[in-house]
Amino acid sequence: MAKNTEVSEAQSKFHVGDEVSFKIEKQTFNGYIDKSYTNSFLITFESNDPEIIDKYHKKVVINNRHLKMIKAAPQPEVDDDEDEDESKPSKNSKSKKSNKK
Repeated sequence: MAKNTEVSEAQSKFHVGDEVSFKIEKQTFNGYIDKSYTNSFLITFESNDPEIIDKYHKKVVINNRHLKMIKAAPQPEVDDDEDEDESKPSKNSKSKKSNKK
């Protein structure tokens, strides 16, 4: 059975590195997205509460519907033409390598 890897509309609002706000145990926390899953995110956060630190170890998985964006991380612009050129070796580089002994 194949996994559903399509990104939902709610999921596409957030990216790795974004600063988000969320609630756990009736407390509001701010954290940063470390990893994206199908319907949720792994968030790293700080807390002064020893019980929260002991229970969550500064990481928690939160459903994307329960997140609020605070600050978006800068996203690099990707130019499709440059990616294709870099992945394919140029003809000149092959001929230079074959001439060297």
